[in-house]
Amino acid sequence: MKRILIVIVALISSSIWAQVQFEAKLSKSSLGINERLRVDFTMNIDGDNFTPPNFEISGFRIVGGPSQMVSQSWINGRSSFNKSYSYVLMPLRKGNLVIKQATIEYNDQVYKTNPIKVSVGDAVEEEYDPYANPRRPNQRAVVTAVGKEGVHLVAEISNSNPYVNEPITILYKIYVNSRTSVAGWRESAKPKYENFWSQSESIDADKLQVQNTIFKGESYRMAVLRKTVLYPQKAGSLTIEPLALDVEVEVPTGRVDLFGDIEKVIQNKRVAAGSKVINVKPLPEAGKPADFTGAVGKFDFIVMPSSTTSQNGESIDLTVSVSGKGNLKLFDLPKPEMPSALELYDPAHSENVTTTVGGMTGSIADKYTIVPQSKGNYRIKPIQFSYFDLDSKTYKTLSSENIDIKVLDDPSGTVASKSAKNNGKVVVEKAKTFAFIKQKTNLQSGDSEAFLGSGLFYSLLFLPLLAIPLLVMVRRKKAAQDADIVGNRIKKTNALAKKYLSEAQSHLNNKEPFYIALEKAMHNFLKAKLHIETSEMSKERIAEILLSRNANPETITEFIALTENCEFARYAPSTSVSIQQDYNQAVEIISSLEKQIS
Repeated sequence: MKRILIVIVALISSSIWAQVQFEAKLSKSSLGINERLRVDFTMNIDGDNFTPPNFEISGFRIVGGPSQMVSQSWINGRSSFNKSYSYVLMPLRKGNLVIKQATIEYNDQVYKTNPIKVSVGDAVEEEYDPYANPRRPNQRAVVTAVGKEGVHLVAEISNSNPYVNEPITILYKIYVNSRTSVAGWRESAKPKYENFWSQSESIDADKLQVQNTIFKGESYRMAVLRKTVLYPQKAGSLTIEPLALDVEVEVPTGRVDLFGDIEKVIQNKRVAAGSKVINVKPLPEAGKPADFTGAVGKFDFIVMPSSTTSQNGESIDLTVSVSGKGNLKLFDLPKPEMPSALELYDPAHSENVTTTVGGMTGSIADKYTIVPQSKGNYRIKPIQFSYFDLDSKTYKTLSSENIDIKVLDDPSGTVASKSAKNNGKVVVEKAKTFAFIKQKTNLQSGDSEAFLGSGLFYSLLFLPLLAIPLLVMVRRKKAAQDADIVGNRIKKTNALAKKYLSEAQSHLNNKEPFYIALEKAMHNFLKAKLHIETSEMSKERIAEILLSRNANPETITEFIALTENCEFARYAPSTSVSIQQDYNQAVEIISSLEKQIS
């Protein structure tokens, strides 16, 4: 009897003094921007109301989970309990990130984990992703054995040592092993081209040109996903941030099914092209013209007037244009110098430029308007344009010819007085330059009806008084609506069901957001129709209430099955056909229950 009492006291003491442990554990403390991280929140007690941290604020996106695991064991008469919540995260940015505290409640006390730091660096080449599908852990060995080198993303650069404003091309190519197939992909990190002018062309999946090639000594299929043209804007060592993709890969398991076909599994893999460094050379200072504005390439230069003769003060257009191949959008055209008797107006700029993999080609032009101010003969001096020729690695200067403009008559046809003559030339006042444009006026009477005492005056005066009864009625109706708490709650949940069902429809091409929205729509429909809360939504409770409201048992079974399927379908492979079928079924079930529930 004494021994039994000692054992009981020991057990009670150990349970009283047992320390509550609640902590966060990481699969790794440092990773690349293209890798994934597993975080486990473990506890040695059965805590309630688990609340995870906001991962997006910390710089992560959830790509797997949460998955829950509970275990309890007895060893030598001592009980041990363990409960965990696991998430798979993808970093959204580089740097030293902090995953904040998670919380639980136990015996009316709140317990928190400690914040943990994670270092996220540049993209790395990874062989496989061990957390790509946490619901199928047996796939890890499959990927290691067969698919670890199945998919690669490579960025090919045409020139890693260009001059400033010399075009370079980047081709982003995806390589897929002959034993592997890709079901789809999406862009998870965009490349950044700081200190570059860039233009990219993404190729649609249905227009990809797949080629068979040898990569790393093995047979691969290759396709170009994106073409980007870059013009470096400064000299020095410039870094291009990588492009990263989340790829759905089908890899063989090495097993065969009942029909003798090789089984395949879907593995999510994140691939990145890796950061690239471009060493940009400055343009040489030797021989650089004083009027050089940054043009690099090979160009032709033309200065062309619309006419060399002006009659009765007619304006003349002067077009300054550059055509050829080079950084056409990245420099300014030279400005002509005019005699004082020819007034020059700001130009209209036009571009006809095509950007391809090889760079920019086409032409740019500035079109000036010249208005003569006096009769006479005038000369526009040659205009010079300088550029750096990439072929000869030297500066070249192109020059226009002299342009002689002859103004035959006095502008606007007026005859100047003697006082308006200057050195034998007739000068026309600037105020009369555009007199010929419009010489007739259309005058309107300035008399108008006085506002005081008008119909508009009395309408504005009495309108506020007439609006008072209407405002009183609206306020009473609003108060009555606010007092209807049950009705307002039903309206709100009905609106939420429609909102989520509509949101689910907008995500028909995106599996996980679709099933999340669909499940929320089904739950909010029940809350609206059955006046129950989320905490009461067990299968038995839902079936009991729906049967009491005269709902069809088959419809109830279909409703419960669909809500259970939403959680599983978020992680299981699915097609656009099955997603559309689930959506149509949800619409049909909700419509049926609307009619059946009394």
